[in-house]
Amino acid sequence: MKTLFLLALGFLATVSAGFAQAPLRQGDALEIRLTGVPVDEIQQFTAVYTIDDGGSINLPYIGYVKAVGLLPNQLQVDLEKKLRDGEIYTHPSITVVVQAGQRFLSIGGAVRGPGRIPYSADLTLMSAINTAGGFNDFADQKRVRLVHDGKAQVIDTRKIRKDPTLDVKVFPGDQIEVPQSWY
Repeated sequence: MKTLFLLALGFLATVSAGFAQAPLRQGDALEIRLTGVPVDEIQQFTAVYTIDDGGSINLPYIGYVKAVGLLPNQLQVDLEKKLRDGEIYTHPSITVVVQAGQRFLSIGGAVRGPGRIPYSADLTLMSAINTAGGFNDFADQKRVRLVHDGKAQVIDTRKIRKDPTLDVKVFPGDQIEVPQSWY
């Protein structure tokens, strides 16, 4: 029983560590909540902010704060530190939540339903292809192209079917292109 409990605890830690791990990007809508301060102050600060083209958000009392490239929990720590160091609040607690449905990746080519797919933290290359309806009858499954952060890689998805541990994680903004087979 103890072993089962430890396995379950390890699984939960692994799953929870996988959520909200994608770095923040321009255009992301963030709900920022402030607690640990007077109620009237919470209402002035807590809102939805969009990361601008410069990669920053503009917050009351603090001004512009760089957000692009940070994980949500890193931004939380940074904002709390700025509020404390600026002697604005003594015990602020910040929560940053990326708004659902705001992040996508694109999939095109020889799939049954090409287009944009909403991002979720557990999305992999194969689950993204399956979300797009799977490969069509003309797909070249050994030369699937994944573009992440401007870098392209070609992946043989047949190998992933044999060994699912080879399935790569995908992130918001990624592009997947499934070419058509010519034979």
